[in-house]
Amino acid sequence: MLQRLLRPQAALRAVSSLANKPSSAGLPRFQTRGLHRVPQLTHDAYFKKNGIPELLSPEGFDFAWTQYQTLLVEKLNLLTQGETAAASQEDLAYTVDADAKPGELLIKYARRPEMAALFNYASMAHNNHFFFNCLAPTSVPIPDEFAKEINESCSSVESLKQDFLAAANAMFGPGFVWLAKNLEREGLVQIVCTYSAGSPYPAAHSRRQPVDMNTQNPDAPLGNQFAGSMGNHSANQKSLAPGALDIQPILCVNTWEHVWLMDYGIAGKEEYLERWWNRINWEAVYENYKAVSASKVTRSPATRHRSLGML
Repeated sequence: MLQRLLRPQAALRAVSSLANKPSSAGLPRFQTRGLHRVPQLTHDAYFKKNGIPELLSPEGFDFAWTQYQTLLVEKLNLLTQGETAAASQEDLAYTVDADAKPGELLIKYARRPEMAALFNYASMAHNNHFFFNCLAPTSVPIPDEFAKEINESCSSVESLKQDFLAAANAMFGPGFVWLAKNLEREGLVQIVCTYSAGSPYPAAHSRRQPVDMNTQNPDAPLGNQFAGSMGNHSANQKSLAPGALDIQPILCVNTWEHVWLMDYGIAGKEEYLERWWNRINWEAVYENYKAVSASKVTRSPATRHRSLGML
């Protein structure tokens, strides 16, 4: 038992010791043999050359996607490797998690406080990919069928926009705001906020982080005071989070400061959010929406997650 508890800490020390080693390309250079790689985005080649027009400059895109996602997957590789007897970086061996996708890892370790570091990197890699993969280089209109669904659920597309952007702009700490489909009520979409690397998936409800734990008293009745927190908050995760609804995300916006500060400055979050809305790939979002509907009958969280192609 003691060895199992210490093992993640050994990997975390490896992450910390290598994180600041520079490379000629300006990115952290890790000597890993892990299988996690930065995934290809739908418009990957265009974004790398041009950025996301009217949203992120080429430099801003490179920083928020290429560099940051590389950092996440490299650290994830270190955390999913085991040390051999030689205990050197070159002798790290694969573990059962080395070829598991980030979405699978975040669900697997959501209720394991001692694996918090692995959860955080896996969840953040998944969330950041979800965000960038729902963006387009030009304006993409909402398909008529999907617009009808939104109108029935949210009264209008404009109403959804105003509520969504207000929720994102009001977040004090970094995180993500999600548009999710409620599988208990057909056609209902709702807005869900997660802080830091919190996850909206029902199977990861214990680390959803629906509030900013930095601004909450540990004894305050938060509804789910154990959600996604460290220390005392994660010591006894025995209660099912009231927020663990049967929902599946179909869209998200990243509110971490490193995504928008370079292009918009310290007071530019609101402008960034407005511009983001105009670069949503609504065709991709609608495909996510339909994929969730098609997989509902399985009632298997893992199957439903894979149907979105994000893991």
